[in-house]
Amino acid sequence: MAKERKGEVLVSRLYEIKGEKVVRKRKFCPRCGEGVFLAEHKDRRTCGKCGYTEFKR
Repeated sequence: MAKERKGEVLVSRLYEIKGEKVVRKRKFCPRCGEGVFLAEHKDRRTCGKCGYTEFKR
């Protein structure tokens, strides 16, 4: 297994296989579109590409 540096996420952790389907575990950025995931923080989700932020309740 590849050594993970601080802040890096392995691509295999973003997807899950259920039967014949691939399920994405994180939300996509609404501004950037599909392919750009939002980073998960304790109180918010942020996009590293455009800076979009949505706060959790």
